[in-house]
Parts: sequence; C-alpha cells; structure tokens
Amino acid sequence: MADRFVFAHLADAHVGAWPRAPKVRAALRESVLRALAVVEERSADFLLISGDLFHTPVPDPTEVAPVAAALKRLVDQGRRVYAIYGSHDYVAHRTSWLDVLAAAGVFVKVAPEAVRTEGTRWTLPFLIDPGTGARIAGISGRSHGLDREYFRAVDSEAFSAEPGYRIFQFHAAVEEYLPAGLKEHIRGIRRDDLPSACDYYAGGHIHFTYEGEGPGGGLLVNPGAVFGTSRTDLENAVAGRTHQGIAIVTVEGGRSSVEFVDTAPPDRIRLVDIDVSGKTVEEARAELERALVEEKGPAALVFPKVHGTLAEGGVAGLSLTEVARAATSEGGAVTWDVRDLVGPATEGSLRGDETDIETREVEALLAETRLDAPWLAGPRGERVVRDLVRELGVPKAEGEARADYEAMRLEAARQALGLRAERPA
Repeated sequence: MADRFVFAHLADAHVGAWPRAPKVRAALRESVLRALAVVEERSADFLLISGDLFHTPVPDPTEVAPVAAALKRLVDQGRRVYAIYGSHDYVAHRTSWLDVLAAAGVFVKVAPEAVRTEGTRWTLPFLIDPGTGARIAGISGRSHGLDREYFRAVDSEAFSAEPGYRIFQFHAAVEEYLPAGLKEHIRGIRRDDLPSACDYYAGGHIHFTYEGEGPGGGLLVNPGAVFGTSRTDLENAVAGRTHQGIAIVTVEGGRSSVEFVDTAPPDRIRLVDIDVSGKTVEEARAELERALVEEKGPAALVFPKVHGTLAEGGVAGLSLTEVARAATSEGGAVTWDVRDLVGPATEGSLRGDETDIETREVEALLAETRLDAPWLAGPRGERVVRDLVRELGVPKAEGEARADYEAMRLEAARQALGLRAERPA
C-alpha cells in the first residue's frame, strides 16, 4: 500500500442536461472537461465518479464523445477511473452509455448492478487499485431514494475488515447532511446505513457540497454538482453555499485531506430576479427587456427568474422567445424561469423541478389505481412505475425502423414489469 497518493472525486456531472438550452449545455460540458483536466494537472492516481456522469442513460453521442475522449486520455496515462451509476444514468434492464464505456475500458464499474429481490441479503464486493493498494467498493444510485433497501440488506463485514485504505462510493442523500431546504423533499439513508470503518466515503446525488465524518470515522464528502441542472443549483453556487467542480483528495499515512476545485465559469453566470406583480403584459415585457440589457454580453448565460401576478394577460403575451433573441443578438443565452409567474390567463404556477413534478404525478397515479396489484404498493411499486415510464418514453433513434422501435419498447416494458417475453406459437 502506498503511503502517499492523490485521487480525485467527481459526482453529478449530468453531461447532456439543459436539453433546451444548447449554450448552457455546452458550458456544462466544458466545466466537466475542465474538471477532468484537473485530474491530470494534480497528478491524481485515480478518479472516482460517484454517479450521474450523464443526465440520461442514453445521451446524445455528441455529448458523450468529448467526455469519453477525456476519460480515455486519463486511462492512457495510466490513471484509473472507477465509476458507479447514479439515479439519472441508470435504468434497470437497459444498456446505458456507461455500460458501453466500461466495456471499452474507459473506466471500471465498481458497484454490482444485479436487480435483487427486496430484502435479500448480499455481500458487498470490492476491488483493489493496482497503483495504490486502496480498496474500493460502492453501491449505485436508484431514483428517488429507492436504493435504501440495498444499503440495509448489504453485508459489508468482509470489506470493512480489509487492511489498508478503504473507499466507499455511493449515490444517495445522507439525511444528516441534507441542507435545510431539501429535508422535506428528499428521502435519504442514515449515515449509519453506510459501511463502517472506511477511510473515505465518496458521495453524490444532492448537488450540494459537504464534508463530514462517516460511521466510525473516515472522511464523508460530496463535491457537489460540477455545474448544476437547475437554477437552484446555480443560486447555491453563486451564493457560495456549494462548489461547482471536483474534489482532490491527498492521502498521507492513511490520513485524508480534501480540496475543492471549482471548474464552472462563475463570470458567465448571471442570475436575474424580476418581479412583475401588478404590471400589464406590455409593462412586464418592457421590464424584462430593461433587465436583460443590463446583463447583455457575448458569453453571458443569463437566468432570469420572473415572478409575481400580472394585472392582465398571460405568459404567452410576454413573447419571451423574442425578448431573449433580442438580448442575445451579440451572443450569450437566456434561460427563463417562469414557474412562479401567474396571470389571469394562467390557472396557476407550475412549482417544483422535474423531479418534484414526476414524484407528484407517480404518487397520484398509484393513489388512483384500484387494480388488485399488491406489487404496485410501496417503494417497489413506485420504482416499477418509474422504470416503466422511462422505458416507454425513450425516443425513436434516427434511422431506427418503427417496428424495431416498438418491439424494443415492448420488451423493455415487459422486463420493467418482470414479465417473460412471449414465445412464438
């Protein structure tokens, strides 16, 4: 075992996020590539990726290619890359880009991906980094806290008893380290659900930086999202509440110290708050135009949050696309947030992010179900519904025959439901 070594810890890159904002998506991708360059600059022996490298299991190949090339560069230099799945880049029963990259030798998958019967006891496997002798194990994430059963059913005694430096990767919220604003919305695991006696706990999932202590000691770290996938993420970063980048960990004599290196472009991110309460559509539009002129810049990424109740008219009358086009005629991008904007032509505000909305809709669907289907009850039923919705929502690939597409979706749905494929007569 090496007495001194350095490794990097990255989580929640979400490459491919911001699908409707290409310039923001490009800035996110560049932030991730910059983080991977830091791994080389700091001479890290290996890199840990603690989930959600990609925003979806099968992102656009143009998003994957530069990231895959950067990871391959690290591997070609003799650095090792160890990854687990997150709640976004993993879907049961379907191959993802992570599977493809792992098969190509770009990184090593740490966590087992077998789908187990709920409550079944299983032994935590681990691997040994050949350069440093560090022992590495992990549990991949599942959407919306549905991985808790995995933590409660794992037997980690053999791993915890291993000599030398031990690392555990995970992609789950730890209740003791949830920010106040998230405690009511995110279901997490308890700190004591993690394997004991590890030297470093490499977390991910909540897009918020923290540094604490694991069960029985050991450094418990979440580096935060590399860039972020929502205005809330950006607000927290601009306010200095979280980092946007990668963690560099130095180990000397078995003791760990961490440094957070930010790689997102803070000078380009502009958050604007605009209250249009009591204004007509014309007055509100003029106010938006004035606000955006002040933030105009060739590379500025402007995120206006428009809120309040209009005196008359609705959101459509603001012509947000035209306002944004005029403000970015010399470059830059505008990404609107109008969730808290209400007008007489609007039934109400659409509150919550994509995850919150999906959670409410799934819960409502299950509550309305009157079928005699006990397997739809509880977390297991919620997981089945989510997997089914995701599988059926996969778009048809360019050039893919409709018959092949429909057959693949039908087979994916059968697997999500745990049904056997039909045999030909």
